[in-house]
Amino acid sequence: MTTAPSIPSALAEALAERGYDTLTQVQTAVIQPDLAGKDLLVSAQTGSGKTVGFGLAMADDLFEGADRFAPAEAPLAIIVAPTRELAQQVARELQWLYGPSGARLATCVGGMDMRDERRALGRGAHIVVGTPGRLADHIRRGSLDTSGIRVVVLDEADEMLDMGFREELEFILQGTPETRRTLMFSATVPKGIAALAGRYQRDAQRITTAAEKEQHVDIDYKALLVAPGDEENAIVNIVRHSDSETALVFCTTRAAVNKLMSRMGNRGFPVVALSGELSQKERGNALQALRDGRARVCIATDVAARGLDLKNLGLVIHADLPRDPATLLHRSGRTGRAGRKGTSVLLVTPRARRRVERLLKDARIEASFGKPPSAEEISAQDDARLMADPIFTEDATSEDANLARILIDTYGAEQVAAAFVRRHRSERTAPEDLREVDDRPPARDRKERGERGDRRERSDRSWEDRPPREAREPRERRPREPQPGFENATWIGLNVGRRKNAEARWLLPMLCKAGGLSREDIGAIRINPADTHVELKPDAAKRLFDTIKPDGTLEKGLRAFSLDGAPAPHGGHPDTPEDEAPRRPKPRIQKKPAEAPGKPVMDPLAAFDGDAPPRRKPKKPFDKAKSGGKPFKPAGAHKSARPAHAKSKPGFAKSGPKTGPKSGPKTGKAGKVHRKGPKKPPQD
Repeated sequence: MTTAPSIPSALAEALAERGYDTLTQVQTAVIQPDLAGKDLLVSAQTGSGKTVGFGLAMADDLFEGADRFAPAEAPLAIIVAPTRELAQQVARELQWLYGPSGARLATCVGGMDMRDERRALGRGAHIVVGTPGRLADHIRRGSLDTSGIRVVVLDEADEMLDMGFREELEFILQGTPETRRTLMFSATVPKGIAALAGRYQRDAQRITTAAEKEQHVDIDYKALLVAPGDEENAIVNIVRHSDSETALVFCTTRAAVNKLMSRMGNRGFPVVALSGELSQKERGNALQALRDGRARVCIATDVAARGLDLKNLGLVIHADLPRDPATLLHRSGRTGRAGRKGTSVLLVTPRARRRVERLLKDARIEASFGKPPSAEEISAQDDARLMADPIFTEDATSEDANLARILIDTYGAEQVAAAFVRRHRSERTAPEDLREVDDRPPARDRKERGERGDRRERSDRSWEDRPPREAREPRERRPREPQPGFENATWIGLNVGRRKNAEARWLLPMLCKAGGLSREDIGAIRINPADTHVELKPDAAKRLFDTIKPDGTLEKGLRAFSLDGAPAPHGGHPDTPEDEAPRRPKPRIQKKPAEAPGKPVMDPLAAFDGDAPPRRKPKKPFDKAKSGGKPFKPAGAHKSARPAHAKSKPGFAKSGPKTGPKSGPKTGKAGKVHRKGPKKPPQD
C-alpha cells in the first residue's frame, strides 16, 4: 500500500484492514510532509474521500509522536458538519479509522437527546463530531470544554454558510485556542468561504485536486426527454431498466416527495422517503432500510443531497430540475463515490431543454441526450436477464430434480417452462407506455429566423425611401383557413366551464394523463360558461372511457360525459337551457317623449330668433328691509371667516355660523349664538 511516512502505524493498519490499496488524490494531497501543522483550505468534489483525508491530516496533531491515545479527558479535535446524516457518517468513518488507536468519539447533533450527549462528553472524548447549532449549545452550557482543542475541521463549509450557520461557526472558532489548526473542506470556494478562511485561518494553503477541476469523472450524466405529464412514468421505466441495487430520486418539495412515494409504492417498488419533516428516528430507519436492501428506491428533497453515503447507490434521478449547478453537483455526488461508477439522470421536457443545456454548461458537465427506456426495451432486457440467470447452470439437488421430473411428467416441459416465465414476470413491476417526444436538438438557424431577419432589414430602411401612403398598393388579405378537425370526431363534455376558471392549458394535460391520450388525439376545446366540449378521435374517446372510472370521474370533482353528436350552436350542451348560453347585447333604442293628447309638441328653440340663446328668468331684487337693514353676506365673508388653508381648525364653519362653544361670543351657555336685530316676540 502506498502511504505517506507521516501516517501513524495504527491508522495504516486500519486502512489495510479496510482494503485501501491506494489513496485518492485529495487524501494524498493533504498528508504531504510540507503541509504538516499548516491550515488548509481544500476544495474537492463529494465522494472523493474527504473524511478519510482530514482524518489522516490531523493525525500528527492528535498523536504528537505517540501511536495510541492517552485516556480521554477534554476533546482534542472538533469536526463540524452541516447535517445530522453527514455528522453521523463522519463519526462512523473516523470510528474505524481511529478505532485501533484507542480513540473515543462523541457525537452532538440536533434531534438527539442532549442529556445523553452531555454524559458522553463528561466521560471524556478525544474527537467530537457534531452540527453547528448543537455544538454551540454545548459550549454555551459548559458541557463541551474547548480549551484543549488542537484541530478544528469544517466539512462542507460552503453548505453551512448557505444554511445560515455563520454565527455558530464564528462562535465555535472564537471559543477555541488561537494555536489550533483549522482545516476547511468545501466543494466550492465562494466569497463567504474565502472571507471566513481569511479571518480564522493563518496563512492557509489552498489545495485543489485535479478531480475537482474535472467534476465527477465516475458519473455518467444523461438528459432524457419526456413529454409533459410523463415524468412519473419515465421514473418507473428508468428504475426498472437500471441494474443499480438502490436508486435515489430528488424532488424540490415535500408534497412532491409524498406524491411520488405513493405512486412508486402502488407500482410495487419498495420505497422510503427522506425530507425535513421527518424525525431523526424516521430518517435513520429509512437509511437503514436502504443499506439492508429492504428498500430499493429513496425519494428525497435536497436535505439528503449532503452527507448521504450509500455503497450500493448507482442511480440518481432528478425528478425536479436542480435550481443551480451547485445543487446538481451535490445531488449527483451521492453516486460515483470512492471510485465506483454511477449514473445521474435529468428528466427534461422539450421546453426546458435550453435551460438544462445552460445548467450543464455552467456546471462544466457533458451529458448525453436521449429518451427514457420504452416498455419494449425493458421487456427485452428482462428476457436477457432471465436467460443469463446463473440458476440454470447451478447443480440441482436430488429433491429439486425429483420435483422437476414430476412436473414434466404431469404438465409437460413446455407448460412448466411457460409457467416459470409467467411467475418470473409477475414478480416484476410492469413498465409504462411513454408518449412520443421529439428528441432532435433545437434548430438554431431556422428558416423563420431568416424571414425575421429579412423583415428587420426591411424595417431598417429610411422613411424617406418609402412611397407615400396614397401611392402604396393595397395589401391583399388572405381568407382565414378553416380550423382542421377530425373525421367522424367524437365530442365529450366536462362538467367545468368558464365560471370555474376552466382553461385549456390544464384541461389538455389532465385528459392526456387520466385517459392515456396524446395531444394528437385531442382536437378543439370549447370552454362554455357552465361546461366544456372537447373534440376527440373516435378510438381516443373509447380509450378514455375504458380507462377512467365507470361514472366518468377524471379527478376529484371533475367528470366527463359523452355527447350525442356535435355541440349545440350556442356553445352549450344540447340539454343546457338557453339562459345558460351567451347572449348578444340588445341595441339601445332612444325613446321619444310621449305626446300628451290634444297638445302639440313644441320645439324648445322655436320661440327664439337667430342665434340668440334662451335667457334665464331674472331673480327678484334683494330687499334690505326684510334683512334688518343690512345686506346679507354669505357664510365665510365676515372678518372671522375661516381661511381656505385651515381645513381642520376648530371654531370656523364652512357654510354659515355653526352652533357650538366656538361659533360666537361666550354667553355661558354652550351652543347659543347672539345676533343683532329685533327679537321675535314670544308666542303664546
